[in-house]
Amino acid sequence: MSSHPVTNTGVPNRKLAFWVFIASEAIFFAALIGVYVSYAGLSLNGPYPLDVFNIPLTSASTFVLLMSSLTMVLAVSSAERDDAAGARRWLLGTALLGLAFLGFQVYEFTHFVAEGLTLGTNLFGSAFYTLTGFHGAHVAGGVLWLLGLLGHSFKSGLTRERALDVEVAGLYWHFVDVVWIVIFTVVYLLELAH
Repeated sequence: MSSHPVTNTGVPNRKLAFWVFIASEAIFFAALIGVYVSYAGLSLNGPYPLDVFNIPLTSASTFVLLMSSLTMVLAVSSAERDDAAGARRWLLGTALLGLAFLGFQVYEFTHFVAEGLTLGTNLFGSAFYTLTGFHGAHVAGGVLWLLGLLGHSFKSGLTRERALDVEVAGLYWHFVDVVWIVIFTVVYLLELAH
């Protein structure tokens, strides 16, 4: 039996509150994606998406982020089994994969700016950088959270009693990954269909 206070649903209060937070974040990203879709194709000056996109590179960064979801699941599983060393190892792996994704994003942004696409170039640039930039900020926040959880674990441990901390961080991490799947599909893959 969990030592965490639970709601009438049997879900710990903290976890339920975090689901509400994730719902608000989903609305935020839905609005950003809606703005991006509304502005798609309205730019009157280039460069245009297909002039700058490197789909194989972005596919590789997407794969890295998806693999970080797997390592996050393994971190939660390890914490639930009282395997503190395993939980730390998988948390570190998740954070490193998140940093690798951010490295891909920095490289991509640098390349786009060199090609002439900036936040102020056109509607596509402003919508693209706003959407992907906010997502990148969420990934960076998640990496900091994971590293903080990892650092704190050396003081308080990652026992079964602390597994909810890892699980809640995992909810956030999986949300960020799912949002990227939507962004990758709408921004990159659907652009190829035009």
